[in-house]
Amino acid sequence: MTTDKTERTHRKARAIGINHVALEVGDIDAALAFYGQFLTFELRAKSETMAFIDLGDQFLALTKAENRPRDAHRHFGLVVDDKDAVRRIIDDMGIDIVSGRFLDFYDPWGNRIEIVSYDAIQFTKAENVLVGMGLKGLGKTAAARKELAEKGM
Repeated sequence: MTTDKTERTHRKARAIGINHVALEVGDIDAALAFYGQFLTFELRAKSETMAFIDLGDQFLALTKAENRPRDAHRHFGLVVDDKDAVRRIIDDMGIDIVSGRFLDFYDPWGNRIEIVSYDAIQFTKAENVLVGMGLKGLGKTAAARKELAEKGM
């Protein structure tokens, strides 16, 4: 008995989060120094060609690569507990902010970063993860809580 492939259906996987984002950088130590100027983080692991910045139950992977083009629109949103602190430091570092609406800027290797405030978005860490990160009680704005409630979360 043969079965036509178009007649078969398969359950699709549901996207439920991001484990990590990988960024290409020219120098691992320089990248860690750059990100360390405006972020407090734990280093999960490091080698000559890779480094992993711990984000609780997620991580940011930095991988050594040469001669990569600058990202024009491709970017990632990095969630922080204090967006204004990042803005002040980025200003002090003399880094140009790309977007007036968002806190977007480029790292020295052309990766476009959007800084997002934890309290103002739907993204939520489990309480045990927040406690483990030393962020117990980190809250949400009323607008973010409303967006979550509208989704039954």
